[in-house]
Amino acid sequence: MADTILRGMTWDHPRGYDPMVATSEAYARAHPGVTITWERRSLQAFADRPISEMAETYDLMVIDHPHVGEVARQGNLLPLDGLRDGEMAALAAGSVGLSHPSYEFAGRQWALAIDTATPVAAMRPDRLDAPPAVWSEVLTLARQGRVGFALIPINALMTFFGLARNLGYAVAAAPDRLMERHQAAHVLDLMREIVALMNARCLTLDPIGIYEWMGRMADGPHYSPFGYGYTNYSRAGFCAYPLTFHDAPGVLRSDPSGTVLGGTGIAISAFTQHPGVAVDYAFWIAGAECQRGLFTASGGQPGHAAAWEDDACNAMTRNFFRNTRRTLDSAWLRPRYDGYMAFQDQAGGIVHRCLTGRASPDATLDALDAAYRESRT
Repeated sequence: MADTILRGMTWDHPRGYDPMVATSEAYARAHPGVTITWERRSLQAFADRPISEMAETYDLMVIDHPHVGEVARQGNLLPLDGLRDGEMAALAAGSVGLSHPSYEFAGRQWALAIDTATPVAAMRPDRLDAPPAVWSEVLTLARQGRVGFALIPINALMTFFGLARNLGYAVAAAPDRLMERHQAAHVLDLMREIVALMNARCLTLDPIGIYEWMGRMADGPHYSPFGYGYTNYSRAGFCAYPLTFHDAPGVLRSDPSGTVLGGTGIAISAFTQHPGVAVDYAFWIAGAECQRGLFTASGGQPGHAAAWEDDACNAMTRNFFRNTRRTLDSAWLRPRYDGYMAFQDQAGGIVHRCLTGRASPDATLDALDAAYRESRT
């Protein structure tokens, strides 16, 4: 009998690649004749390549949940509901925040959460005793030159959304406007104020870039209030100055709610010639045992609560999971309608131009609403 070979696509970072290789090798040892290989692309190239195109080439794909609206319409992924009801119920019960339901759309489950993240705080414990709890304390540190966080276009937009949701402002709740104008203006003012206090380099960096700066350079920022968390930078030996991660600060009170849920899920191409093997592997790596064991030990950032509550997982990450769980459990699920991704691509640049002084707040708000209305048509 011919060997079964599956091809997978993931993103190029130890967190995105290493656990996929480790789990695939372990799965192959337990299932002789099965080989699962993984290719990787940069974060941006990964985000830019349409899932419809990847599904024609790969059996397995690590995807972001905001794509599920377009996926549901295109039919390029294998729906996973109705295949293993007991295991699916266990995954739903073990979801960290909205990680598992974020891949459900139009009544179908399009992927299984294997990784979760949301903007959380990071700090240099050799430079700072405790993280700020509220925005006024963050500003105090920023005025001392000790704060830096990721503000390339996509992260600028996620921070804009996160601050808005923390303040209780509705986002994308109406079809004709992104937000109430005075509320959106308030959030832009908060962002412009802190940007003026930070190194302009922050406007050119994603969270990995910030953590590389903080974790490998003696003169790196002491504190980052928002950035999609990466357990790698808290692990022994990964960087010269290991970071600790904490709940995000609240704007008005010590409440981290409203940050924008991220993370990834494993999806299966509707065109795979080996759906049985692909499904078996996907459910295994998303399950509690693998997530709190091999997946986390090999550099992954699990989406299952069993790992987040596990003593060993917390010990190897300086309590990353326990320190940020409140933020994850209260994270906001961004829109996933077919058309949202096109809006997100535009809106990040719109907010970024305002933060770099290339557009006025009024022009920015006009442009955001126009792009949002277009995405809804």
